[in-house]
Amino acid sequence: MSLPFDPQMPRTLRLPEVRDRRLSLLGSPHIKPLTDFAERLRQARPDAIVPHFDPLDGGAAARILFLFEKPGPKTDAASPRGSGFISRDNDGRTAEWTFRLMRLADVPRSMALIWNVVPWWDRRRATSPEELREGVEHVRELVTRLPLLDTAVFVGEKAARSMPLLRDLKLRVLRSYHPSPRVRAEWAADWLSIPDEWARAMEGR
Repeated sequence: MSLPFDPQMPRTLRLPEVRDRRLSLLGSPHIKPLTDFAERLRQARPDAIVPHFDPLDGGAAARILFLFEKPGPKTDAASPRGSGFISRDNDGRTAEWTFRLMRLADVPRSMALIWNVVPWWDRRRATSPEELREGVEHVRELVTRLPLLDTAVFVGEKAARSMPLLRDLKLRVLRSYHPSPRVRAEWAADWLSIPDEWARAMEGR
């Protein structure tokens, strides 16, 4: 898969022209099935924000799925500094560190897909057990649209709560700490392990 460009610095989705270009790519063959999947979720949850998959990631050709817990306000196109995408290029500190740590881990962008166990932003940080169970079913549906997928990486303690519910998927399952500034401040040594943990997804390739 040939990407139209590969950002060399983080937070590029803060720029309107970059967001517009990214939107124009949502119909590209590698991302269109996932664009349609997100739109169906959007129609089912009109009270919440279901962001787009980032078309600069691997899309339906992804081999590695990085699962965070839940989108935040930077994924809401109507919010200040929001983009409308789940992306390492969002204008926030967690996205910036995701961008930088992915590079340190040497995970090719074309092989990776970033998503959340709970796929919608409902303007609440908390996640209920019911949301988690519902989100898991959407992850199962997503996996059926990723024919080359062989590895899932659960990013952060909250995302890892869903691991037992997805244990039956025939994937290599890994977990890592979360790249947020809070984890960096409170558990620096653990945070520094993230690139090595993400790099494990590339072992044997």
